[in-house]
Amino acid sequence: MRFIEEVVVEEFLPTFRSLLAGELRERDLTQSEVADLLGISQSAVSKYAHGGVEVDDDVAGDDRVRELVETLADGLAGDEMTRVQALVEAEVLIRRLERGDLLARLHEAAFPPLAEFEGSFDVHDPDGRLRTTERVRASVRRGVATLENTGGFAALIPAVGSNLVEALPDATTVDDVAAVPGRILDVKGTATVPGDPEFGVSGHVASVLLAARDAGSPARAALNVRYEPSLVADLEARGHETAEFDAEADLEPAVAAALADGPAGVLYQTGGFGVEPICYVLGADAGEVVAAVRELRR
Repeated sequence: MRFIEEVVVEEFLPTFRSLLAGELRERDLTQSEVADLLGISQSAVSKYAHGGVEVDDDVAGDDRVRELVETLADGLAGDEMTRVQALVEAEVLIRRLERGDLLARLHEAAFPPLAEFEGSFDVHDPDGRLRTTERVRASVRRGVATLENTGGFAALIPAVGSNLVEALPDATTVDDVAAVPGRILDVKGTATVPGDPEFGVSGHVASVLLAARDAGSPARAALNVRYEPSLVADLEARGHETAEFDAEADLEPAVAAALADGPAGVLYQTGGFGVEPICYVLGADAGEVVAAVRELRR
C-alpha cells in the first residue's frame, strides 16, 4: 500500500522546492534568505539550487507547477506575498493535481491496483466514487462469504445459477452494479463462487434490481434463488412484501406493473417458455438480502 502523501513528499516536494529555490536565488536572494522563506536549512537550499536533489521530470515539466513557482518566487522576493499565502497557493495546486491529474497518475504508477478503477477520482474524497465503489464491492464480498458458509444455500440455487448484486447509490446501468462474475453455482451440493465481485458482470439480476429501482423501489441489492410457492409463502410469513411479474413480458414494464401498488421486498416470476421460475430478494445492501435468504426453510 502506498499513500498519495508519500508521492507528494518523495516526488513532488523535492522537485517543487528545487525549482522554487532556484528561482529565488536567481532573484538575488541569499541562501540564508531562501532558507528562511522555505523553512529549510541553508545546506538544503544549496542542494536544491545546485542540482543536488533528484528532480521528477513529470513534475518539473508541468506548466502549472512552473507557473506557480514563478508566481511564488516573484511574490516572496518582492515582499508582495507572505509565506502563509505561498503555502496556501502550493497546497491548492497539490490538491488540484491529486484529483485525477498529475499526482493521481503518479500515485497510480506507484500503486498499480488503482489502475483497476476507471475514470478520474480524488483519493481523499469521503463521498467520492472510488470509496463508494470499494465499499459496495466489500459489501458484496462479505455477503458472498456468508452464503458460502450457509448450510443448505446450494439447494436454493436455481439451474441458471444465483448472483448477489449491489448497486451504487446513483446506479443507472449494469456497469454501476457489483456482482459475482459468472454466477454462484451449485456444484455437488456446494455453493461455488467463481471470482471476486466486479462491476458490470451481472446482466440479469442487475437488470431486475435496476428495473425495481426505476419503479420506485429503494433497494440497492438483490439475490436470486429458485422459485417455489412455499419459499414465497415463507418470505411473506416473515414480513416481506411480495409481488409477481410476468417472465415473458419486457422486464422493465413487467416489474413496474408488479410494483404499481407499492414497493415489495421480494419479486418473483413463475416461469414461461424457456424461462426458469425465479425469486428475487431485494434489500438495502448485500448483507440484508443474504440475511433474509438465510432464514428460509430449506
